[in-house]
Amino acid sequence: MAGNDRLRAALESLRRHLDQDLFPLAIGDAAADRRVLGELRGQLDDYLLPRLSAIDAPLLAVVGGSTGAGKSTLVNSLAGVIVTEPGVLRPTTLAPTLVCSPADVAWFTSATVLPGLARVTGGAACAGRGEPGTLRIAPVDALPPGLALLDAPDIDSVVTANRELAAQLLAAADLWLFVTTAARYADEVPWSFLRLARERSTALAVILQRVPAEAREPVAADLTRLLHENGLGGTPLFAVPELELPSERARLPAHVVQPIATWLADLTVDAKARAEVVRRTLTGALDSLGTRVPDLADRVERQRAGIAELRDIASRAYDVAMSAFDEGMRDGRLLRGEVLARWQDFVGTGDLMRALESRIGWLRDRLVATFRGRPAPDRELRIALESGVESLIRATADAAAERAVEAWLALPAGRDLLEKSGVAVSGRLGRASADLPGRAGAAVRAWQGHVLDLVRSEGADRRTLARAASFGVNSLGVLIMLAVFSTTGGITGIELGIAGGTGVLSQKLLEAVFGDQAVRTLTQEAREDLRRRVRALLDEERARFISLVEGLGPAPETAARLREAAKAVQERGLL
Repeated sequence: MAGNDRLRAALESLRRHLDQDLFPLAIGDAAADRRVLGELRGQLDDYLLPRLSAIDAPLLAVVGGSTGAGKSTLVNSLAGVIVTEPGVLRPTTLAPTLVCSPADVAWFTSATVLPGLARVTGGAACAGRGEPGTLRIAPVDALPPGLALLDAPDIDSVVTANRELAAQLLAAADLWLFVTTAARYADEVPWSFLRLARERSTALAVILQRVPAEAREPVAADLTRLLHENGLGGTPLFAVPELELPSERARLPAHVVQPIATWLADLTVDAKARAEVVRRTLTGALDSLGTRVPDLADRVERQRAGIAELRDIASRAYDVAMSAFDEGMRDGRLLRGEVLARWQDFVGTGDLMRALESRIGWLRDRLVATFRGRPAPDRELRIALESGVESLIRATADAAAERAVEAWLALPAGRDLLEKSGVAVSGRLGRASADLPGRAGAAVRAWQGHVLDLVRSEGADRRTLARAASFGVNSLGVLIMLAVFSTTGGITGIELGIAGGTGVLSQKLLEAVFGDQAVRTLTQEAREDLRRRVRALLDEERARFISLVEGLGPAPETAARLREAAKAVQERGLL
């Protein structure tokens, strides 16, 4: 008993690992993955855990098979009364009916067996089609204690819920009574279930119904051959002749179903035979976990990889945006237009182009004189730079958002996520945040303030204090800011000359004040500080995407823990 308690604890641990949304997105064949997960949960809840808690509980024989095979008629005939309603219209058996001895009603009405189905009790008087999601319990005196028959929906029903319920009930059974007909015994759908019974070593008997008298021997022989070929040799096979019944509610004659009833009664009365049925099915179900759970773990890893891919796509989009911003600092775009105009105002030159073409040294001297002689209009130049940097940030953020959304939409998982998040229709995610302009402006102004602090710190040295004071902290700060964007890789023509001259003049003047090494250090520190601030802004933008996948799907350790739990079940085994 202690050994089975340890096995039960291992199964409960496995079940806890399955109690989460492992497959939230359309990654791989997510529908199949969810079905496999549901089947494992169902067999643990409906069969393995209840059966381990009560090895001596009554046998549950599920009567399953194809549409119109006569399952309900067989159950009624074995029960000796009408307890389940056969139907002319298909699909039938909207709710399953469980027939048992009055002595076993307490076991089957408890929440231990098939806990997901609400119970409706009553005997022949309540025969009919129950409400979906319920399990009708019909006690009858004809069944011996220790045995219950459960009339399941069609395994090939046109209603998906019926097919899924049929599979769930078969997985919860100690024994399958699989019903087919002389006309349909070779159909593929029944054989897919029969092979499943073989793989899980489920105890099984096949009932071949509606067999014409002249075809009884050849049909039975062919079905026996198919059973052998599919690894099910030795399966009990019962043939029921084709009969004209007066109505759909009519039962088969007692002598026709007597061989089946006798075989079931012998299993129930013979404790050893009954225990063997339970052990065979229970052991087969436990052994199947050794392959089914690792397979599920592989599927979990695929789901995690798909979610990680979405996260990486978003991250790459904003890495590209950062690279685009870096390029925007290098290619001279920020030294065009308004910045160029304010630069000319700043240096106070009307013949700047002639100086750039001939006498850079002369202009440098003139700049020094200009700075000493009057206050420089640095504020307008700082504002122009601020506006240019803000525009570059917004453009790169917009491009990143659009790139990330397009990449997600190209993947089923991405489309699924966007649809579930409700952001695809409005398109909000495909643009930068509405508050980005304000945050970008604040970041750029903070950067400019930091550059001025760098100038003050560097100018505090005695050797440079006097020279720095001649120009003013604000003016020198603006020149450092210009130096950050002084590369001219993307400018051509007249603008190239102007921007190039801007960089040269700024560089020479700064070197005259601070020295060349200090200028390089100041420029590098200013550039890196700006990059850090822009990176922080882009990370905030990226977080809108990451938040959609954060915490989505299985935890990182789930697959490994599933494999460990399956291994623990196999090591404990059934005593």
